[in-house]
Amino acid sequence: MWSQRRVVDYGRVKRAVVEPQRSGRTPPGAVCDAQPHLLRAARHLGEPTEHLCPGCERENVTNETYIYGDSLKSQSGAAKIASRPVEMAHDYDEFRVYVVEVCQGCSWNHLTASFVLGNGPPDLVGRP
Repeated sequence: MWSQRRVVDYGRVKRAVVEPQRSGRTPPGAVCDAQPHLLRAARHLGEPTEHLCPGCERENVTNETYIYGDSLKSQSGAAKIASRPVEMAHDYDEFRVYVVEVCQGCSWNHLTASFVLGNGPPDLVGRP
């Protein structure tokens, strides 16, 4: 099985970060803190969106995809083009995909979703 499952949406957490910033209780620098490697990966491997950055509200965010899993070996932790994990799902056991939105203008970054892909463990039904 290689369909998306065990999906986690981090929208509520994002709202909890954005609200204090918009009201002035949190300075922008406290939430716009993407590391250089995150910005570089977004520039080269990210998927542009039409969603305005909640940090600066001037530029659109880019979605960046990371994969983690024991079956991935050296590829675990790597940034990937968004379509690549779906292709990999046919060839690997379960692995988790994380989607991070990144603004290359102000360095906003936030985890937006995670889900599991892959063939999964073998079916144990009917085994002694």
